[in-house]
Order: sequence, then C-alpha cells, then structure tokens
Amino acid sequence: MNSQSSLLSRITQTPGQCGGRPCIRGMRIRVTDILEMLAENVSTTEILEDFPNLELADIQACLLLAARRTDFPRLTT
Repeated sequence: MNSQSSLLSRITQTPGQCGGRPCIRGMRIRVTDILEMLAENVSTTEILEDFPNLELADIQACLLLAARRTDFPRLTT
C-alpha cells in the first residue's frame, strides 16, 4: 500500500505543460482526464489498458488529489 505523500508525489505541475494543470508523473496525462473517465464509469482496468504507461497508483493519486482539493472546512455561525 502506498502512503499518501508517496501517492501525491506522482502528481506534477509544470508551467507550460498542459496549461500548468496537474499531470501524472510529468506525462501529458492530466489528473482531470482520469477523474472524468472515472466519473463516466470507465473502469480502472480500461484506463490502464488505454494508457499503458499508467499504474494503478497513478489513478489512486488522482483520487487522493481530488479528495484533498475538496476537503475544506464549512464555516458556521
């Protein structure tokens, strides 16, 4: 099992590459592309077949990044 910091290290952001959007391990595969495929019910097996350079941990890293980016406190009064 991968630690969260190890998973997140798979996500890179490089100015000038994919508009500076988060990508997987410096490749031109955007995190958002993987998340959209998952949302469209594409299985991880299909994604890995379509992108042979990806690993299961890359998909897990995308999910973790999305979870982290949507975890914000709710302010109450």
